[in-house]
Amino acid sequence: MSGVYKQSFKQNYTDNVELSIFNCGLESCTPGHTWGPGIRDHYLIHLVVSGRGTYRIGQQSYSLEAGHLFLIKPNQLISYTADMEDPWEYYWVGFNGAFASKFVQQTPFTDARPVHRCKDMEKLKELLHGIYLHRGPEPQNEAMMVGYLYLFMANLIQEAQEMESRTGNSSSQYVLNAIKYIQFNYSQDISIDDIAKSVGVSRSHLYRVFMSNVGQSPIDYLTSYRINEACALLRTSQLSIAEIAVSVGFFDQFYFSRVFKKAKGVPPSKYMASFEHASNSEK
Repeated sequence: MSGVYKQSFKQNYTDNVELSIFNCGLESCTPGHTWGPGIRDHYLIHLVVSGRGTYRIGQQSYSLEAGHLFLIKPNQLISYTADMEDPWEYYWVGFNGAFASKFVQQTPFTDARPVHRCKDMEKLKELLHGIYLHRGPEPQNEAMMVGYLYLFMANLIQEAQEMESRTGNSSSQYVLNAIKYIQFNYSQDISIDDIAKSVGVSRSHLYRVFMSNVGQSPIDYLTSYRINEACALLRTSQLSIAEIAVSVGFFDQFYFSRVFKKAKGVPPSKYMASFEHASNSEK
């Protein structure tokens, strides 16, 4: 497409708590067009398909052009600006859900590397456009949009694996294997020693590679994963708080409540009640 344009879609409601589209679109920007500084409450990935622009996170600035993707994570202070001479055109998808963090962790993006030059821009562009083309409020629209999002993320995950095999850097693979172990065993009484043993490294080495690649310790990641799974159950299941605590690996309900409140700002009972109230008000 040529000229300045913006086409976008925002999802107002979803039943899909695992992975859901928040918004999507495509835009050819005016010179100097800027968003931010500000924060998002969801994950957002842009693919630059032509032109140039600048992406800023805090004090760090990245100059981007066609073929670059940039990731925005929830609650990051960011801004991005189109070039004055050759303003960019980009496609984007915003998403969230209980599985969102899991997928992002497996892509080429890290806290130290929030931008990525993709291998096949046309393929990723096609998938992002597919999300937009199947927009709509009906369940079949959401299913198609999320389907294209899964394919988009799968392509990024494949690129991350190919990068890993080229560089021979094993630290990211240790982290990915540890994350997979957590995803399959978080509901059990596992320790950091168990996780380290599962990937074949020492506890101290696991800590170092997690801090380097994820930006948080293994125990913080495990706790965060369990709390996010608990949130999904609090929103969608009929289980009691005690049952949910056990289901996500907390075998002391009072400790679970303390950890949950520290992470989310409210105890699990109030978190659950807020969704029950919202559900009742829609009836």
